[in-house]
Amino acid sequence: MKTSIFILADNQDISKAGIRYLLKEIGFDDKYCEARNKNDLIQSLSENDDATVVLDYTNLDFNNIDELLIVASRFPKVNWILFSDELSRPFLKRIYLEKAFSMLLKNSTSDEIKQALVSAHQQDRYICQRLMQFISTPKEPKDTGKMTLTHTEQEILKSIALGKSVKEIAEERFSSTHTIMTHKKNIFRKLEVNNIHEATKYALRSGLIDSMEYYI
Repeated sequence: MKTSIFILADNQDISKAGIRYLLKEIGFDDKYCEARNKNDLIQSLSENDDATVVLDYTNLDFNNIDELLIVASRFPKVNWILFSDELSRPFLKRIYLEKAFSMLLKNSTSDEIKQALVSAHQQDRYICQRLMQFISTPKEPKDTGKMTLTHTEQEILKSIALGKSVKEIAEERFSSTHTIMTHKKNIFRKLEVNNIHEATKYALRSGLIDSMEYYI
């Protein structure tokens, strides 16, 4: 078995704690480091060019899938585990073509996550069953094109684009963080975007916020 390390590239402490717990269960608890942003990740990969990266794409500061794939091409010996929710079908289908990427959902079972960790560390690919079904299922006609956002979704998208956190938006709207997260997932799904950077670009293009407001 390889002796390379795992790099946990995620901004959510609870997610990283869960991965560390599972790494301990499978005997890899002394073989990991953390990366909180893209620059951290690239620095870690420069020092460990055969690492296994557990990446939440939606929480790291990649602007788009091309930027992610450029980084992946710089480090061809790296194995990637994409560990995210809120990803669009086109994004997932393109990632599926990249053989170095295993794919998991944040609500995958602990057995699936452990299997993905072990498989990727052994340079084998693992894709959870739900994502494989999603990728292989033809897109229904009703999903074509961008769906219209509700007034509430537009307001939440504007707040997200202006850099407000889910907690801040929930407090402003006298709502729960769970409700705001549900709205956020629906917004990303409707717009077929995969992270805050892409959502912000949409908000700018559509006029929900103007450039002066964004850069203040």
